[in-house]
Amino acid sequence: MNTLVKELQREFAHQIEEAGDLLDKPFVRLRREALFTFCKAAREKGFDYLACITGVDRPQERALEVIYNLYSYEYFQHLVLKTRCPYEDPVVDSVGLIWKAALFLEREVFDLVGIGFTGHPDLRRILLPEPWQGHPLRKDYSLEREQFVNKDTQGRDVVSFEPTEGW
Repeated sequence: MNTLVKELQREFAHQIEEAGDLLDKPFVRLRREALFTFCKAAREKGFDYLACITGVDRPQERALEVIYNLYSYEYFQHLVLKTRCPYEDPVVDSVGLIWKAALFLEREVFDLVGIGFTGHPDLRRILLPEPWQGHPLRKDYSLEREQFVNKDTQGRDVVSFEPTEGW
């Protein structure tokens, strides 16, 4: 395990739920309450690049998981950071103040998985129209009922379950 990750694990030992290696990269699963302070410390220690944020539906745990892929260009080290939130409260802190790239990535996770990000300055859909119902990467998203997007007379998106509605 790399030096930066060991330092972070010592500093946040009481907030870490699980740690190990994932595909030859160190990973840490953290309590969601510690996410922002952990990420701030990771940035200060050299994890200057947020490569990706992924949202995953874990129905067997009745939870949603957020995965952050971090990298340090200075030290050539990776870190996969995970945190979970329950279905009943699908919200974690935004890390947009730490890495500006997070602002776009968090909107994508919000749109497709339905995880909210506290403190995000502009949390709204980014890929689907605002009136879209549901989040397509959730396991409970219905593929049986199609949604159609049309425009109303003012040019706004109208989402319906009938292909000709809104024409």
